Amino acid sequence: MFLRCYQQKCRRKCWNDSHIDVSSAPAYLQMLLPDDEVFVPLSATDAMNPAFEHTKAQLFRPFRIGQWTKLALVGLCAGEMGTGGSGGPNINIPASGRHSHDNFNFAGFPHIDPALLVTLVIVLAVVIPVLWLVFLYINSRMRFVLFDSVVAKRCSIRQMWRARGGPAMRYFGWQVVFTLLTFAGIVVLVGIPALLAFLAGWFSPPSQHIGRLILAGVFVFFLFLIYVIAIACVHVFTKDFVVPQMALEGISALEGWRRLLPMLRSEKGGYAAYAGMKLVLALGAALAVTIAAVILFLVLLIPIGGLGIISVLLAKAAGVAFSWNVFTITAVAVAGFVLLFLIFYVVSLISVPVIVFFPAYSIYFFVPPDITDWPTLSTPRRRRCRSLPRHNPRR
Repeated sequence: MFLRCYQQKCRRKCWNDSHIDVSSAPAYLQMLLPDDEVFVPLSATDAMNPAFEHTKAQLFRPFRIGQWTKLALVGLCAGEMGTGGSGGPNINIPASGRHSHDNFNFAGFPHIDPALLVTLVIVLAVVIPVLWLVFLYINSRMRFVLFDSVVAKRCSIRQMWRARGGPAMRYFGWQVVFTLLTFAGIVVLVGIPALLAFLAGWFSPPSQHIGRLILAGVFVFFLFLIYVIAIACVHVFTKDFVVPQMALEGISALEGWRRLLPMLRSEKGGYAAYAGMKLVLALGAALAVTIAAVILFLVLLIPIGGLGIISVLLAKAAGVAFSWNVFTITAVAVAGFVLLFLIFYVVSLISVPVIVFFPAYSIYFFVPPDITDWPTLSTPRRRRCRSLPRHNPRR
């Protein structure tokens, strides 16, 4: 694997333990490397150990429950807590046949005023995009809060929220455009083949063109799979490698990608290994968090369920008949809400090491240890990287 040669400006971070100024790039990195010097980056496997050490130092030296709670909130809003798979809705489609429409009975549905239905559709058409934009905005801001928290080894949501307004807004605009283009690509990728098949008469009736439909479906499926993988890689590389550039240099996402693409082209194997290693680590983390969440659920369910059973038995022994009324329904609802909150809170705390590790892992892979001197520095210092041949393969 050939050495990556970064000819960009690389500055050293400078943190103060009592006050962290994250308002400008020089507060992080203040070192310029001469153009004739290169550095040896860490490989995808080599970056794991310093990332683990960084995570342990930030979370356990010392252990602070307040910091864990803040990081759990930041990770949730930044989208770093997704540990389980997503499942689609369970839709029961009526059996196809000549009498399928006759067997579908609308008598069980209540009558809805058409004017009310139109109003509801309009409200949803307005509320859903607004909520989506609000979520993307919070996600964009928290992405930089998480980056600053990992670099600083402490989380200060209010201060770090204010520090990255400009880059966060540019990242928000990138996410809006990228999401819209992603859905547009899905529509084109699926809609055009479906339209061509419809115009060719493959759907009337489909039983006479079943072979063509199957072949076309397999082709579209693999094309769609490649598209999803490409979109996922763009999304992951943006938040792992472009967001740090946006934070440190104040550049746009497009400019960050313009700088990243030459690195990807010159070191395809290294970044491919990073993507594969991160996938393996993400699957392992998801499995570990899921197992811990299930154990936690059982641990909390047993005493709470036992208390509920004991309460019912004591009420019956006292001659109090149990019945569902406003009081009992409210008590059960409150108890369920408290249980759900406890489970969600503890699962969030369990996910904090994952929330910290993955950003640290991407930074250690992207920026070599010579300029990611993670212990806080009181004064900026220059360190010259050892000069190496540009195309000397690593042995």
